[in-house]
Amino acid sequence: MSDGDATGVDRVVVALDVGGTGMKCALVRPDGVAIHTERHPTDAARGPAAVIGTILDVAEGLADKARADGLAPVAVGIAVPGVVDEARGVAVWSANVGFRDVPLRDLAGARLGLPTALGHDVRVGGLAEARLGAGCGAGHVLFVAIGTGIAAAHVVDGVAALGAHGAAGEIGHIMVRPDGPRCGCGRPGCLEAVASASAVGRRYAELAGGSTDGAVTAAQVAERAAAGEPLAGRVWQEAVEALADGLATGQALFDVATIVLGGGLAQAGDGLLDPLRTALHERMTFHREPRLVAAALGDEAGCLGAALLALDAMGVRDHQERR
Repeated sequence: MSDGDATGVDRVVVALDVGGTGMKCALVRPDGVAIHTERHPTDAARGPAAVIGTILDVAEGLADKARADGLAPVAVGIAVPGVVDEARGVAVWSANVGFRDVPLRDLAGARLGLPTALGHDVRVGGLAEARLGAGCGAGHVLFVAIGTGIAAAHVVDGVAALGAHGAAGEIGHIMVRPDGPRCGCGRPGCLEAVASASAVGRRYAELAGGSTDGAVTAAQVAERAAAGEPLAGRVWQEAVEALADGLATGQALFDVATIVLGGGLAQAGDGLLDPLRTALHERMTFHREPRLVAAALGDEAGCLGAALLALDAMGVRDHQERR
């Protein structure tokens, strides 16, 4: 499919990236360029039924805007957090937005009268980074999002692996410290419990004891470590070492060309990437060392990836890779 149809009307995908706090929304051309963006509050505290209503209202409003602007909406792509059954188009479970077995693909398709695809937020973010962003041209990409938790997407030749049960990419639950803190999943020592942004902040507060006056964020720990504070440096190094262990395991399993780091912790830039590259290099034996880079698309990745997923479901793969 070209960007325009036979009558010269530009085609767009209605794309939504739904989070617990807000929704990032866009109209995206088939070449992967967002030509209109919006943000809306999710207000998950209102309950899942209200959130579903907002998603459908926003999607319909975007489709209406496209038509008013002389564009032709041809599909809908929606990304949500949690456990997603992409084959059935069902949001199986999400603590952030309260979803349990919500047939969101069918609901959106019925409301808008357009083919709809539903995907996992990290997986579609990885799809976008692999095809349009920092992993462009690599072929084999592991996208790792490090935020409140840690999750990954393994993308091969522009297709993200789902796994037999739709749960591929849970790299945050690789055990890296058997005697480490208990993870939210119930098991001790998961990568997420040691090296996520929330874990870094918790660890600093724990070691600081009464010497800190309130919560310290991972970004603040990174800043203090860069400024030479010994405690922050210790906590940061612990996180880097754990991340290197997790990524080395990922490389042993997937043998990717490029690892793309996204999420809040990756915003530390070279303060994370430089020591992490060194630590990962030290862990490589016969495995080929992957290129380690920061994500390039920022918070636009979810919308772009949701659009790509919808286009793929329609059999459309003519969007151009960005170089």
